[in-house]
Amino acid sequence: MFLRRAQSYDFPRLTLHCLRHTWATLALEREIHPRVVQERFGHSTISITLGMYSHVSPTLHDDAAETVAKPLL
Repeated sequence: MFLRRAQSYDFPRLTLHCLRHTWATLALEREIHPRVVQERFGHSTISITLGMYSHVSPTLHDDAAETVAKPLL
């Protein structure tokens, strides 16, 4: 049903797994606390969540560096 609906909107071929991965990545990029992502996904530890999803976006490191440096500059 999902694939038919996505196809009716001319979306590229997506799987529910792809959407899950995208949601977690976007949430972390938008500074949703990793604990929230962990709980929503049912991971037993936060290290599982961060290990699976935080490496995807290199901007996470850049954003963290800027956030920490901002009060010092």
